[in-house]
Amino acid sequence: MTRSTKSLINVLKGQRAEVPPMWLMRQAGRYLPEYRALRADKGGFLELVYDTDAAAEVTLQPIRRFGFDGAILFSDILIVPHALGQDLRFEAGEGPVLSPRLVDVSLASLERAPERLRPIYETVEKVAAQLPETTTFLGFAGSPWTVATYMVAGRGSKDQGEARRFAYADPQAFGAVIDALVDMTVDYLSGQIRAGVEAVQLFDSWSGSLAPAQFERWVIGPNARIVAALRERHPGVPVIGFPKGAGAKLPAYARETGIDAVGVDETQDPHWIAANMPADLPVQGNLDPLALIAGGAALEQAVASILSAFEGRPHIFNLGHGILPDTPIAHVERLIELVRGRGGEGEAA
Repeated sequence: MTRSTKSLINVLKGQRAEVPPMWLMRQAGRYLPEYRALRADKGGFLELVYDTDAAAEVTLQPIRRFGFDGAILFSDILIVPHALGQDLRFEAGEGPVLSPRLVDVSLASLERAPERLRPIYETVEKVAAQLPETTTFLGFAGSPWTVATYMVAGRGSKDQGEARRFAYADPQAFGAVIDALVDMTVDYLSGQIRAGVEAVQLFDSWSGSLAPAQFERWVIGPNARIVAALRERHPGVPVIGFPKGAGAKLPAYARETGIDAVGVDETQDPHWIAANMPADLPVQGNLDPLALIAGGAALEQAVASILSAFEGRPHIFNLGHGILPDTPIAHVERLIELVRGRGGEGEAA
């Protein structure tokens, strides 16, 4: 097997690394003072995403500061419904808002605006031209179920109740939303790949709210279609699937979607994951973001447990979800020392 100079892409292709490569979900974001300064200068979040120079700078900031093995594109999962014709805005203290809501209007009433994806591709091109040669560039999109929950309700919710009721009450109409998201997501990720990303991640942040049959229909099925389409268009480009909250359904997700690597959230026991996943399937995760905030012995013990569980298999070290805004920079630096074997308990790996 050909080995590149990029440890992360090697692991995504099934090779084992003595020291696992690492990156952190939401590593380009609010915990960094340089990010906060740039956002204050640019104004709103969406303005920052669509400013290609600024978005490229944000993507590169954590690479310069920490030397992570992977750079994750700075963007948002709701760019896709924006391109499907919904209005998107970010309200202070409330997060993203989409309108009109699909509980109020039909999908067919939206006027598609695929040109809204072009600035993202330009950001990818700018980042790809500046990354260190050892850093893998990761693109991403939201998975159809998670994105659909926002499109239906117009905003996030604790239990995704409106989308779940919609899916039960009118599976044909909800299926049309999912189908549109599958098609747009394939095109969107394909555009990112053409522009310069080397692997992509599908975020299914709300997959844990679904009953098993609904999980099979709205999570596994659509993600499998995306993976198959990307594999046909871009053979050899790895796809990471991250179905947060999947629990015991995770092995079926990994098996049936055809993903190249599986992301694991912090609620999963890494030893259970190691025992229930194919030995050659790359696993990504799964440090609790709150353990990173806690630091000290809690952080060291959690890191040691994860490294021990995934020793001997392809493993990418990451958080079980996104890094939180109040994460101390010093704790991220300590995490890097532990994972890369320069800090006490982390050497257990």
